Amino acid sequence: MKPRFGWGAGIAALGAGLMALLDPQVGKRRRAVLRDKANRAAHSVGDFAGMTWRDLSHRASGVAAGARGLVRGEEIPDEVLAERVRSKIGRLVSHPASIQVTAAQGRVTLAGPILEREVKGLLRGVKAIRGVTGVEDRLEIHEQAGNVSGLQGGKPAPEHRFELLQENWSPTARLLAGTAGAGLALVGARRRGWLGGSLAAIGSGVFLRAVTNLPAKRLFGIGPARRGIDICKSIAIDAPVEEVFALWSRWENFPRFFSHVREVRDHGEGRTHWKVAGPAGTVMEWDAVVTASIPNQLLSWKSSPGEAVRHAGTVRFDPTPEGGTRVDLRMTYKPPAGAIGHAVAALFGSDPKTALDEDMVRVKSLLEEGATSAQGREVTRKEVIPAAEPPSPARRRPSPEPPGAAPMRRGKRPDA
Repeated sequence: MKPRFGWGAGIAALGAGLMALLDPQVGKRRRAVLRDKANRAAHSVGDFAGMTWRDLSHRASGVAAGARGLVRGEEIPDEVLAERVRSKIGRLVSHPASIQVTAAQGRVTLAGPILEREVKGLLRGVKAIRGVTGVEDRLEIHEQAGNVSGLQGGKPAPEHRFELLQENWSPTARLLAGTAGAGLALVGARRRGWLGGSLAAIGSGVFLRAVTNLPAKRLFGIGPARRGIDICKSIAIDAPVEEVFALWSRWENFPRFFSHVREVRDHGEGRTHWKVAGPAGTVMEWDAVVTASIPNQLLSWKSSPGEAVRHAGTVRFDPTPEGGTRVDLRMTYKPPAGAIGHAVAALFGSDPKTALDEDMVRVKSLLEEGATSAQGREVTRKEVIPAAEPPSPARRRPSPEPPGAAPMRRGKRPDA
């Protein structure tokens, strides 16, 4: 029986992964990176298990307390009920401090200024609170804030959304959704045809969404948003800020000390074209534009509109009291296929986070020691940082003549 296409693709992917890990030149580094990621993943799983257990226990305690209250029908003190309402209205209106709340035998009275568009949501939310038997409306309704002091400033009430539609999922939601997604993916894998493929794709997507806790747009690289993977790196360099800035501001020299940068062409006026090595021998290209450049302080850039790799970044240069420089790099990039593509690149040791750690060490060595090596070549500081031009000699000015002295003319000697 011939193996199905899915098994063949899996075997091919496994072979490619083994070849990358056993590569005689960079295989050792890739194995070390994979080992570190596995250790970090194990710690993350332990932390997630602890958070999930605490979240589940707290939710179970809340459900049990609510059930006991419904069964026993116990009375809730007026002070406790009023505090419950006050804590709730903070999520229902934009100016909760303007609403006065009183409670008497389960009946809640609301008074104070409120915007018209928030009245229905407030009344509906208060009626749903456990222990509230009725609501008396004494609110002062205003279409606009106008000059009403209690309606000045404030923040719009957060929109209440179903938990699985929110950007960040709780540990319990991640556990339940991840379990359901994995089960759906297994069911789909066992079935043939378009239905099985659809179920497997949906289940895998839900499982990855639960594991990473990233919104679908960032996870799969959907939409025009630039943000995908965030990178932050800070390093102290024992070199003057002028030299450090001069090194970073010369884009065409980046391939000499950034191992994954193959070529940078400076088109002038802050426009550059980049060629960067990707996973499995691929090369990614894009155009970028400088958005801010403050000498010896800051550099900012972003990719041009329409590029497949969308990214933006900022580098700050802060002088230290010892005469050195602290470099603070913050970058966000959105690779093809989003975080999934980043994870595949990270498996092969080609993701920007892994490469940047090594490249920043090269920059530090280049500025402090005067030399470094990248892509099998050695580079010195003199090659990438232009020597400072000597100051032009100042013109000699004749010394001012004392008051009352006769003016001297060129070519004539004064009488003795």
